[in-house]
Amino acid sequence: MPLDLPGPIAEFFAAEKAHDPLAIARRFVDAGVVLDEGGTFRGTDAIRDWNVAVQKKYHYTLTPMSVAELDGTTVVAVKVTGGFPGSPITFDYIFRVEGDKIASLEIR
Repeated sequence: MPLDLPGPIAEFFAAEKAHDPLAIARRFVDAGVVLDEGGTFRGTDAIRDWNVAVQKKYHYTLTPMSVAELDGTTVVAVKVTGGFPGSPITFDYIFRVEGDKIASLEIR
């Protein structure tokens, strides 16, 4: 059964599936932030560049497994399969949405 994800988050995962870094960046507000692997990526250009780099490094695919609302965020448990030790691993993708765009994403 497909997950009921908020629009911008569903669009984020569709862009990931299509391996489209520009579409991923467009899902964020202009001052959007991604926190991943100890790095902070601010703004749509940095988010696009982050996505290009991680896709090249890990050649991964994402499978959203569950979704929950928690303290104003949407937490999606995501199975990540790729070229890294321990693959596949489930990470929490913690989204904060503003209107029809993503304001922040923390991956942990």
